[in-house]
Amino acid sequence: MSYTAWILLTASLVGISCGIVGVLLILRRMAMMADAISHTVLLGIVMAYLATQSLSGIHMVIGAAVAGVLTTYLVQWLNSRGVQHDASIGVVFTILFALGVILIAKKVGNAHLDVKHALMGEIAFIPWDTIRIPLLGEVPVATLTLMIVLFIVSLIIGLFYKEWKITTFDPALAASIGLPVLAMHYLYMTLLSMTTVAAFDAVGAIMVVAMLIAPAASAYLWTDKLIMMFVLSALFGTISAVFGYYFALWIDTSISGSMAFATGIVFLISFLFSPRHGMLSYWIRPATAK
Repeated sequence: MSYTAWILLTASLVGISCGIVGVLLILRRMAMMADAISHTVLLGIVMAYLATQSLSGIHMVIGAAVAGVLTTYLVQWLNSRGVQHDASIGVVFTILFALGVILIAKKVGNAHLDVKHALMGEIAFIPWDTIRIPLLGEVPVATLTLMIVLFIVSLIIGLFYKEWKITTFDPALAASIGLPVLAMHYLYMTLLSMTTVAAFDAVGAIMVVAMLIAPAASAYLWTDKLIMMFVLSALFGTISAVFGYYFALWIDTSISGSMAFATGIVFLISFLFSPRHGMLSYWIRPATAK
């Protein structure tokens, strides 16, 4: 595959995996948790690096997943002690993210891990860091990681589709029929953390947040069916990745930033033109009623 094709494939994998995970995030009204976890996983990544002195491997995913679950636990703990939910998120994620930044500055400044890299990513360098896979040949490490994470996310979402549906829309009913609501919540937070760290090196925290929220929010405007929301969110994530890449080439700017901007364009189009919830339909309805 060509250099451009690898970048587009990697960005599309980010869009699809984040799009799928983001649907449950939007439906559970936890959009700000995406921002929190996409920042606090930095601490998990730094701790994993300090423990192994390596920037690649499964330990990075494990460290990020632990940081993500820790963020969720601390937010819920503070909330159960009377602190407002949004305030809990703000306190936890700023403290953990700041700790990660401090550790980067003091402990790993000589490694290929810095604050700018964490925020914006290095997707243009992805095709150069490869690994040889039988039958596939040379494959970028980030692309392979995203493929594996997408497979895991799709498998777990598919296997527990009914459980996700019930615990998302009616957690009280789910608890009454014996479903492990809290366990499902922490499993979801683990999936969110895994997806975030898989995309972290390629596109940075800014695009991860955009891909987790905007495509799913756009899909929510187009359909009321959960399965279609998953499909549309993944599709919108892919469209944003491709459009953002060529837009970045056109004006010679940040690729990740342009992809994040593209998710906003997709949301704006959905907000205006979706048939049921779009602004245009609200304007037309009163006129046709007359």
